[in-house]
Amino acid sequence: MRVPAKLNLQLAVGPPRADGYHDLVTVFHAVSLFDEITARPAERDGVSVSGEGADRVPEDGDNLALRAVAALRAATAADAGGVHVTIAKRIPVAAGLAGGSADAAAALVACNELWGTGLGQPQLLEIAAQVGSDVAFAVLGGTAVGRGRGERLTPALAPATSYHWVLAFADGQLSTPAVYAALDRMRAAGGGGPAAESDGSAAKHGVAAKQGSATRHGSAEPVLDAALMSALRSGDARQLGRALSNDLQPAALSLFPALRKTLAAGLELGALGALVSGSGPTCLFLAASADRALDLAASLSGAGVCRSVARATGPVPGAAVVPAVR
Repeated sequence: MRVPAKLNLQLAVGPPRADGYHDLVTVFHAVSLFDEITARPAERDGVSVSGEGADRVPEDGDNLALRAVAALRAATAADAGGVHVTIAKRIPVAAGLAGGSADAAAALVACNELWGTGLGQPQLLEIAAQVGSDVAFAVLGGTAVGRGRGERLTPALAPATSYHWVLAFADGQLSTPAVYAALDRMRAAGGGGPAAESDGSAAKHGVAAKQGSATRHGSAEPVLDAALMSALRSGDARQLGRALSNDLQPAALSLFPALRKTLAAGLELGALGALVSGSGPTCLFLAASADRALDLAASLSGAGVCRSVARATGPVPGAAVVPAVR
């Protein structure tokens, strides 16, 4: 199986709910940075992980891929033995790219094939939503609007435009719960909006304006950004770059201030748009073309503002079976 990373082109965050989650409106976008997952019959369920950040991925019952295997078995009452899931990671861990959710989606789809349970995508999406907030999108792929915790999905009505992205990986990680908690504290104190970033060089390059629609419209509930959806329908990369937004960005920057320099550098180097991806700390940059993405990636790599960079295109399909290499 091959499964993509996700970007959030918009992430609008509502107030905390009674269950501790936040209502979201987000625009997911799957890109060509993939983990590869193999599922094989075994005496009992297990997982092994190699590649990017493998030492930080649990190999016990806390692993999302094993939770997805258990959820499929429970939902189908499949008369199947154990399964061993092998994960080869290229999606960085705790980077705002939903790598763990991607692996869970791939394990779910792989075991559906392995066990011959015959579930279609609608049924797989229902099971995925029970496993984790971003797992359903990793099954679906493409570009989609997510609501609720992000598990209620509607594919975006947009032409088949391919966008060119540069991802700047930070030297460090951010905890998603910690970023949400920081946002809640900032909002309680009257922050979390553009003023929260007005002291840094990123602000003068337009980074401070990159807030989600819930903040911009002053609403307690998150709202889908009409400008972003218009940009996607037009297929205009420049328009899309101007419309990127993330309510979590001020909180991520408060916990990881070095990201301000990364965002500002990308804009100075010609990116059409710059944003912290999800809860961070990965920064995403939209480029006008493949050649501009190559130039931007090289320049960012040499600027010393991130650990490493990668180029990717999107949108791409969700978790998919690929031929085994023999």
